[in-house]
Amino acid sequence: MKARLALTLALASLWHRKKVLALVCLTLTLSVSLLLGIQYLRTEVKQSFTSTISGTDLIIGARSGQLNLLLYTVFHIGDATNNIRWSTYQGLKQDNRLAWLIPISLGDSYRGNRVVATDENFFKHFRYGRDLPLELDEGQWFEGVFDVVLGAGVARSLAHQVGEPIVLSHGGGRTSFSNHEDTPFTVTGILAPTGTPVDQAVYISLDGMEAMHVGWESGVAIPGRTITPEQAKGRDFTPDAITAVFVGIDRQILTFRIQREINQFAGEPLSAILPGVALSELWRLMGQFERALLGITGFVVVTSLIGLIAVLLTLQSQRAHEIAVLRATGASPALIASLYILECVALALAACVMALALGMAGLALASPWLLANYGLQIELRPLTPEEWTLMALVPVAAFTVALIPAFNTWRQSRRLGFGEAADQ
Repeated sequence: MKARLALTLALASLWHRKKVLALVCLTLTLSVSLLLGIQYLRTEVKQSFTSTISGTDLIIGARSGQLNLLLYTVFHIGDATNNIRWSTYQGLKQDNRLAWLIPISLGDSYRGNRVVATDENFFKHFRYGRDLPLELDEGQWFEGVFDVVLGAGVARSLAHQVGEPIVLSHGGGRTSFSNHEDTPFTVTGILAPTGTPVDQAVYISLDGMEAMHVGWESGVAIPGRTITPEQAKGRDFTPDAITAVFVGIDRQILTFRIQREINQFAGEPLSAILPGVALSELWRLMGQFERALLGITGFVVVTSLIGLIAVLLTLQSQRAHEIAVLRATGASPALIASLYILECVALALAACVMALALGMAGLALASPWLLANYGLQIELRPLTPEEWTLMALVPVAAFTVALIPAFNTWRQSRRLGFGEAADQ
């Protein structure tokens, strides 16, 4: 009965001061939305980050650190320390333990986007996210020497369409003064958005990579020695070396044995890394920044709760008459003090509910836009236990801070002489 009475009085008090407390609730809602949004994005970005490449058991490249090898092969950041001989790649293809191999060759760019030379196995076997395959939005995968397939981000930002000619640039920098003007490529396909670095790359054949470098020495085209697409017909463009190989292993139990054999390969210095392990290591190095961001957001919520205390303490002086009336009608100091606690917790719960609704609505509207414009794939999903815990901490924190005005009210009501019989 007393609990119902306290709850009824608290709700009536909140409604009586709805204009002032609505602003406080709005501030708290925005703070909780920010806290929940940051945590949600942390989880989704980490999932997207660690799922940038999936289904690939090993990445093989020239001898290097695992993070460097991961960065230039998967994220297209930095350059390889060396290449792998084509004969070494052919030897790997003869290993029956390897289910499939994807050769890649790097070194050129297109308006700041990395050019990746590969073959049809990239489209067949490369996976991202939760083992999702690549798909084409338009056109088809390259077949000819001078065909090119664009990532979704490249096609969107540069407004390219299937059938357009493009000229690739020599070197991997964002700005290049050496262009392969004699060997223009034709866009044959555009990949569907993936939310990974695949969207920001340009894909050509290994033959195309070799053909456009005929007649080039030390990064400079030698006049009269380059070839045109017409002259390239019928010629053999087997490369001497490639940059790296993505490998799928038939029996997963053999992964570590094969990795050790490749790292100890006597023919040339190689490194074989497990992409999942390397991604976890890279995220661990970056994790301190996102944890700091979450801490700052938590401080914003605490600041909003402190503002709630300030409002309640300010209103306390205006409630002296209300307290006197409640004491005169037999309400105990504990009951009156509990009103502040109930009001604070009710505001916090309302803020959490509104923040959850606001976040879900905002995410549903923003998710297609984020994927289309920034290649960031954020899915609408149920909250994780960690996210529910963060939300639960908000009313708990509200209860804690409400003890300050509640204690002041309890002392004030104790000094009043009404209702002492009821206390006994």
